[in-house]
Amino acid sequence: MVVRTRFAPSPTGYMHIGNLRTALYAYCIAKHSQGTFILRIEDTDRKRNVPKAIQVIYDSLRLAGLEYDEGPCKDGDYGPYVQSQRKNQGIYQRHADLLVKSGAAYPCFCGKSVDGKGNPTAVTGPRGAAARRNVCLYLSPAEVQAHLDAGDPYVIRQRIPDEGVTTFHDLVYGDITVKNSLLDEQVLLKSDGFPTYNFANVVDDHLMAITHVARGVEYLSSTPKYNLLYEAFGWEKPVYIHLPHIVKEGGKKLSKRAGDASFQDLLAQGYLPESIVNYIALLGWSPGNDQEYFDLASLVELFDPRHINKSKAAFSLPKLEWLNGEHIRQIPPEKFHVYAGQYYPPALKAACDTQVVSRMIQPRLTRLTNIPEMTHFLLAVEPYDLALYEHAKSMSSLESSRLVLKAALTPLAQLQPWSEDAIRQALLDLAAELNMKTSTVMWPVRVALSGLLVTPGGAIEIAAALGLAETLRRIEAAIACLS
Repeated sequence: MVVRTRFAPSPTGYMHIGNLRTALYAYCIAKHSQGTFILRIEDTDRKRNVPKAIQVIYDSLRLAGLEYDEGPCKDGDYGPYVQSQRKNQGIYQRHADLLVKSGAAYPCFCGKSVDGKGNPTAVTGPRGAAARRNVCLYLSPAEVQAHLDAGDPYVIRQRIPDEGVTTFHDLVYGDITVKNSLLDEQVLLKSDGFPTYNFANVVDDHLMAITHVARGVEYLSSTPKYNLLYEAFGWEKPVYIHLPHIVKEGGKKLSKRAGDASFQDLLAQGYLPESIVNYIALLGWSPGNDQEYFDLASLVELFDPRHINKSKAAFSLPKLEWLNGEHIRQIPPEKFHVYAGQYYPPALKAACDTQVVSRMIQPRLTRLTNIPEMTHFLLAVEPYDLALYEHAKSMSSLESSRLVLKAALTPLAQLQPWSEDAIRQALLDLAAELNMKTSTVMWPVRVALSGLLVTPGGAIEIAAALGLAETLRRIEAAIACLS
């Protein structure tokens, strides 16, 4: 069997973290088996559609590295891959008509006797059927034709068996059995001819030869109705893989309405797409060991949907930030310099050697958006407490700091060229000349250049980034304060 999976988002203008995880799992399932990953745009819910939102979907998948094999602009003989285009070809109407003809669906003319969710209001049919049944189920052919001749608007509803049960197997949740009497007779085709999600996804999954369906656990309760549709058509059912909810650390479900971050929001907050993908892979799945760092290739290699958990997965920004730092440290230095350059203010680019700055901050950075704050001291030294020069571990005091800074001026001023290696050697030679520990020399130089207790780099890196003139100016200013 050739594995074929699909990601079928609605163009709402927002790539929810849960949606991206669904896309990632579907991608990994397909690619692990050298299968096909399909993008299908489900735009038949016209109230939810956002203009130009399809581009958000394309951009999100591209940034996440989830390249689809078939979809819009990538025909694979199963298109169109946009549901509104499929609707215009009459695909859903034809299949709804087949169900009506076989008795697995029926036209419903109830109009206002439908609740706000599109379900029939409680009505008992003439054969004593349960209240979930709709009176239109019992219309004679002549009565149906009379409604049609009168031009009455109608929907097509699924006919659910009165008795029995529907059983299906889910790869995550196992065997599930539901009494048919508990299932509502859902709308398949709306009065405007557009299919509902529940109908279109079944028809399209079959016609696109989808073998594995990965989707959120919220669709678990609808799956018996999907199975009855497959059986009514005489189609083979796909493998179901329902994914647990992603919740906040407090237990509430992530929600756009609650202002929770989308994929785009996390990118804007300085997280790398690679680290976001890595992190969401772990929200409900594990490789069976303690490994947490993955690139996309290793995820594909190790991904096994049988290791998806049933329990809810808690989204943790601190955990994502830690993982983001791990990914930042794996970026080739030249590529990282390009990333970092987008966050350097113009004044910093004009004043400092940003190549040195990038090398200095990369090992210590956890989010790209932290760069301006992390490098602000390179633009100006804020007033600071002279007590910073007193550091027991480095054996630094106000007196020793004054001595070191005065002694450092001449050898530093004579350096040619101004480089990290040259600065390092000059300060090491100074430590030997003064008969001091290396740290006793480095500590006051770093404080003088930064005015901070903690910096993203040491004295050598900071001096190299600042340049000769600014380094000497800051040391002279520090001497004046210590005098």
